[in-house]
Amino acid sequence: MSAKKKGMQSVVFLNPPCLASWASIVGPKEGEGPWGNSFDVKLSDYLLGENTWEKAESKLLQDTVTMAMSKQGLGVDEAEILLAGDLLNQIASANFAARSLNIPFLGLFGACSTMAESLILGAMLLDGGFYQRVIAATSSHHYSAERQFRFAIEQGVQRSPSAQWTATASGAVVLEAGGAGLKITAATVGKIIDMEQSDVNNMGAAMAPAAADTIKMHLADMELASDHYDLIVTGDLGSVGAALLRQLFVRDGLVPAPNYSDCGILLYDEKQDVHAGASGCGCSAAMLCGPLLAKMQRGELNKLLFVGTGALMSPTTSFQGESIPCIAHAVAIENI
Repeated sequence: MSAKKKGMQSVVFLNPPCLASWASIVGPKEGEGPWGNSFDVKLSDYLLGENTWEKAESKLLQDTVTMAMSKQGLGVDEAEILLAGDLLNQIASANFAARSLNIPFLGLFGACSTMAESLILGAMLLDGGFYQRVIAATSSHHYSAERQFRFAIEQGVQRSPSAQWTATASGAVVLEAGGAGLKITAATVGKIIDMEQSDVNNMGAAMAPAAADTIKMHLADMELASDHYDLIVTGDLGSVGAALLRQLFVRDGLVPAPNYSDCGILLYDEKQDVHAGASGCGCSAAMLCGPLLAKMQRGELNKLLFVGTGALMSPTTSFQGESIPCIAHAVAIENI
């Protein structure tokens, strides 16, 4: 077995990649939340000067990637490869952003798990010696997602209490080989878990079993106690899914209970009308690249398990009555 393979689904990095810089941009509603001042940019409107929601989302991703590189005084052309994706059909936002950025690009789709997926693959490329500098990024936009997956907002359709609010947000991390500071030390690649949940307005319940499976497998593969991490954070189950996950921790015998939270709960204030919380690729990406990594940089957190969760349905399969296949990937980030 490879020295880097650990247990059934996990890997450890013998040369842990460094999180050299990162950036986050959020929309107006996200900027009004409790962590508004922790993001690099709070937008004043949702169109970013563009004439469609989809173009706005692409620019959102492009600007976040450029900002992450600029924090090191580097141009985007000094990155060797971009790993990115989004929620839209054919990952359109990432494709068009990559066209403008004009650097080598690998497009990814993991729904709301895309940020974790891009970090894992970026870390593998660096630890394997294939590259020296990689960008991992993703985005989502409330209005582009609503148009594709639900109802155009102009129709004013009433939302279910279990529904989540797709965040207008983006996050980007510049990963480098070597260096000091925050590092990705291990990762667990998830399996598709499908509990026959078909309600697209209750994705938190659909994704929670995938999160439980990956977290349990990560701790078992790495031979870690359930309270090893200062924080295990999922993204994004919302209030319904997070409550279910806590019950699954009990079922799976994770004692003591992990110090756990969810990006879908954290992003917005309880007073904001988002029903069950936040969702979207950009939710966990912005929370990671905003308050969470800042807390690690300040030494308030030293060991973070970032668990991206994704509901892998499409409008077509939902209309055909299919259930929602879900996945979760775990990334261990440590201050070493």
